Amino acid sequence: MRVIIVGAGEVGSSIASSLADTHEVVVVDVDGERVDALTYSEDVLAIQGDGTSISTLREAGIEEADMMIASTDDDETNLVACGTAKTVDDPFTIARVKNVDYLETWQHAADRTAFGVDFMVCTNLLTAQDIVRVIGLPAARDVDPFAGGAVQMAEFGVSADSPLADQTVSEADRFDSLTFAAILRNGDVEIPRGGTRIRADDKVVVIGNPESVQEFAREIAPRETPSSNEDLVIIGGSDIGYHVARLLEERGLSPRLIERDADRARELAEKLPNTVVMESDATDAEFLAREHVDEADAVVAALESDEKNLLVSVLAKQLGARRTVAVVETTEYVSLFETVGVDVGVNPREVTAEEITRFTRELHTENVSLIEDDRAEVIEVEVDDDSILVGRPIRESVADLPEGFVVGAITRDDQFVVPRGDTVVESGDHVVAFVERDALEAVTEQL
Repeated sequence: MRVIIVGAGEVGSSIASSLADTHEVVVVDVDGERVDALTYSEDVLAIQGDGTSISTLREAGIEEADMMIASTDDDETNLVACGTAKTVDDPFTIARVKNVDYLETWQHAADRTAFGVDFMVCTNLLTAQDIVRVIGLPAARDVDPFAGGAVQMAEFGVSADSPLADQTVSEADRFDSLTFAAILRNGDVEIPRGGTRIRADDKVVVIGNPESVQEFAREIAPRETPSSNEDLVIIGGSDIGYHVARLLEERGLSPRLIERDADRARELAEKLPNTVVMESDATDAEFLAREHVDEADAVVAALESDEKNLLVSVLAKQLGARRTVAVVETTEYVSLFETVGVDVGVNPREVTAEEITRFTRELHTENVSLIEDDRAEVIEVEVDDDSILVGRPIRESVADLPEGFVVGAITRDDQFVVPRGDTVVESGDHVVAFVERDALEAVTEQL
């Protein structure tokens, strides 16, 4: 496809990097330095200009474009860019927005084409959903649903005192409906075998049905098993903080939320009937101690500043909170947060880029999750008669595919099928697989 991306920031650059190998990509940005940097780092055509301008879009080749992705940090710019593109031709348009009001307006349009947008991605809502999934699974660093929720992919960190440390995969694999898909070690991706030994500081990627993934999480982190009376504290009444609280309420939980601004605190208290809203400065260690944040099962830092989120997360951890999850706006800071003791850093731009990337895959790819800074992906594919997997035992078809491919789960007629070497894949099955980046193009062509 010919894809035009408006915005060469972190989201746009990440999407461009993901698409450059298999598509013709043009990136438009008003910032000349960003354009120059992208020209040298990726195999794309980068143009300096205003993505809301018809003349700039014509220069980018909007008449021949199959898709346009508006991914700047400004909601209105993205919406206008999509609308402008539709006045010239009819590419499939994707807009990134932060404000949920725009998403709700778009969803309520009869044909979902409001603003000239064919698909809308809401950064704040996606981030909140990601945080809630992580909170719901003890010790998980990342969680993504597949096959309509029948399959889960989860990434777990392995500490020195974890029951997994120093076990082989065969010793750790005690769950019928769970597959050890990968081990992430020092930035490298390793496809595990039965004799592969799991080490402290590794990250383990597993794929299975939600019950098995939950059991696995419960076994490796029994102290962190969630319950209906879980004490959850959200620090910051930002839009992300509000949606985290709202989604937790929908799950029957009653979180506490700390907001400094009196008017915002009053507004949140009215919107969130099952959330205790406290008006205070959450960077005050004495206040946190007085409110027994040390007893919290999880603390979510959702303030508007990375520095403040780091501060309150470290304070909460020092007081004794079990888990801390922080919103990290700057991608490069995620590893820093986790190095100094924050359990999980969630980057809204990464979450957004992942969601948009999912929409740019081949039509039969149903879902995508990016792993370890795009070094690998977990993909969901509905296979047909032309797939190399169909009609053959998995061990035979995998032998004909590049290394770095693992079948993690199969659903057939909405039923979970445990993938084993002698399992025969049928046409119409949904296959959830782990694929290393280098093997992705070759694998997807044959699936």
